Amino acid sequence: MAEERPTESTRDRVRALVREVLQNASPAEEEAGAPPQPALARVVNVAPAPAPKPAEAQKDYDQDESSKNVLTEDDLRGLPEGSRLRIAEGARLTPLAADIVRERRIELVRRVPRRGPRAEKIIAVGADHGGFPLKEELKVFLAELGHRVRDFGTNSTDAVDYPDFAHAVARAVSEGEADLGIVIDGAGVGSCMTANKVPGVRAAACYSVRVAVNSREHNGANVLTLGSGTINAAEMRDIVRAWLSADLTEDRHKRRVAKIDAVERQYRT
Repeated sequence: MAEERPTESTRDRVRALVREVLQNASPAEEEAGAPPQPALARVVNVAPAPAPKPAEAQKDYDQDESSKNVLTEDDLRGLPEGSRLRIAEGARLTPLAADIVRERRIELVRRVPRRGPRAEKIIAVGADHGGFPLKEELKVFLAELGHRVRDFGTNSTDAVDYPDFAHAVARAVSEGEADLGIVIDGAGVGSCMTANKVPGVRAAACYSVRVAVNSREHNGANVLTLGSGTINAAEMRDIVRAWLSADLTEDRHKRRVAKIDAVERQYRT
């Protein structure tokens, strides 16, 4: 059967239909004489809007002095009235600093310390020439326990004076540069005497695990002194581990330690 060819009238109708479609797709009105404008593509932004940046965490204090165990009037200088001051949980204020707090109505925000024997601490260590070898072993042991060490010397077995190093360690603890201190000399007694001359320091010479635990739980010791001539390396590890694991927690012991501090304040110049 022969293929039927479209008639001329059919082609005319198709052309007319195409023209009608094109006219309807064009802008309704064009300025006379203006060149035809290209069709504008419709752009749809499918990318998600960027998430708003989280607001910066608001501090609940105006100044942070939580690294110090003792605060003086110099630490509070410049704080306006009604400020919030962050301090360590067991921090103490000198009388002049306490007066400034009251006068300016400064609110004290106590820092909650990390708890438990695994909590990282900054520990100041020092020794004289007799304690130097044991101090080097102590540093390795403290690192194994996960603590940070600040070594105040000595750095050899050459003869030195133990008060210099006991004072340096005790001062670091008193000024908040270290959480705790450990000093080693021949017997541990001389360094203990020296360290206890520094305000805010409660040093204890310990020769057994039992005494070490007692010095922390009952007396709040923050400096430990050891005698290299009285204990060996294994005993040192046992004593230090026990000392670091204990803490002053019971109210009756805290009350008695507060009386120790009150005696100290009576003799400050």
